[in-house]
Amino acid sequence: MSASGFDTLLEIMARLRAPGGCPWDREQTLESLRRYLIEETYEVIDAIERKDWAELAEELGDVQLQIVFQSQIAQENGWFTIDDVFDRINEKLVRRHPHVFGDESADTSGQVLHRWEQIKAEEKRRKSQANPAAENDEATILGSVPRSQPALLEARQISKKAAQAGFEWRHDEELIDKLREEIDELRAAQASEDHENKEEEVGDLLFLMVNVARRAGVDPELALKRANSKFRARFGYIEEQLRRKGGSVETADVEEMEQLWQQAKSQ
Repeated sequence: MSASGFDTLLEIMARLRAPGGCPWDREQTLESLRRYLIEETYEVIDAIERKDWAELAEELGDVQLQIVFQSQIAQENGWFTIDDVFDRINEKLVRRHPHVFGDESADTSGQVLHRWEQIKAEEKRRKSQANPAAENDEATILGSVPRSQPALLEARQISKKAAQAGFEWRHDEELIDKLREEIDELRAAQASEDHENKEEEVGDLLFLMVNVARRAGVDPELALKRANSKFRARFGYIEEQLRRKGGSVETADVEEMEQLWQQAKSQ
């Protein structure tokens, strides 16, 4: 994006957030925007995997929008500005490439990565000295598991660390019993109007399923990807069969779609 194009984006975002701007944009917070940043990031990855370069340009723009959007909210609250964002990344890139911007040398990418990790560790030590509470957290068993990664991967690493420390079910049947217990708790939560409680119980069930996968020696991310692909194929079969009959999923009843689903399973 050219400087003028970026300035235009900043102006548009400021206008959307200003009094008289867009009601939806004005209601957003850093917390409410988290899901959109994750979604846009995965859409970038999908465009790359499909080698759809026109789509990639659009998706990268959507990620840039999220950066500008969150920076605008931060500026309104006096936390930092978009200039601070660029200053931090510019300083980091120069600091972590001493073989380009300093007197050091590196002939291979392996040497570059090794030095990168050294510099990163030095930065981490300085932050720990400035924030002892963070250092104490890092010293715990789960402190080394990054909080910034996707929830499924974080859950897998947390459960693995805890199991290695001895906090583990003795038998698979105990885990299955716990699974039944969590399902019952979710049923009870579903009967209430407490959304936070529902979210908590769904989270407990998902975390437990990650443990089920770990004990089975299965990568939960790959397992879920496989399930997604299977569902896509079977639902696509339902759509195709309904189209052949002159219908659609919007007009078909559940019983008819279930019958077609069972057909798809037998294919």
